[in-house]
Amino acid sequence: MKDLFNIKDKVAVITGGYGILGRSMAEYLCAQGVVVLILGRNEEKGNALIHELKAQGGIAYFIKSDVMNQDILAENAKFIKEKFGRLDILVNAAGGNMKGATIAPNQNFLDLDANDFRKVMDLNLMGTVLPTMAFAPIMIEKKKGSIINISSMSAFRPLTRVVGYSASKAAISNFTQYMATELATKFGNGLRVNAMAPGFFLTNQNRDLLTNPDGSLTARGKKIIEQTPFGRFGSPDELNGTLHYLASDASAFVTGTVAVVDGGFNAFCL
Repeated sequence: MKDLFNIKDKVAVITGGYGILGRSMAEYLCAQGVVVLILGRNEEKGNALIHELKAQGGIAYFIKSDVMNQDILAENAKFIKEKFGRLDILVNAAGGNMKGATIAPNQNFLDLDANDFRKVMDLNLMGTVLPTMAFAPIMIEKKKGSIINISSMSAFRPLTRVVGYSASKAAISNFTQYMATELATKFGNGLRVNAMAPGFFLTNQNRDLLTNPDGSLTARGKKIIEQTPFGRFGSPDELNGTLHYLASDASAFVTGTVAVVDGGFNAFCL
């Protein structure tokens, strides 16, 4: 009987792969025998992660890139096609937030920095759109592949303060559904596009919003925990089961979904 969850020897690209969540995904996929290609701008961080992955027995490469630059992404795609001949998994994990696109407690929407808002929209949305444009053709050629985007709780409910981030993640959920239809109807049903919507995981982008310097919870952090049935933040490795499912043939008839991994936050109602 076919092992639907077997992803050994598949080739995966992870953009933003040396971030907290991306690193966990890279470590997990390597442990499953996936050839992992980390794309990012910071060579020092990228190569340090590759060194760690190889020390753990993984097969991994760092490719210097910029998810906002189509020319660089095109060169990345050309290299991947020539060296590996295929691409099975694309994880669009690059993204982030900026102070000016966040409304502080003593501010209102009129204090928004429009330039920072635009940058956050570009980083999260265009930082998903452009890699998809660059790497989808490799999958289309083989008529098989899984694209996994990173949405957010803020895509379901526009969370207070993070106006730019919320708008960009809502756009990613919409883009995921659009591309699921686009690829399947025009290029074949072996091409799938889904997203994961993490609940609250402590990352470099949200740590200052959720915790104080001494590690205690901020007022915002406390409210989130109160509305999370599991009563805690998520651990990065708790995304990996859903990642594995969406990357494998176990989800062969699944496309256009946004899989929630949130400890019950989105289901909570007082």
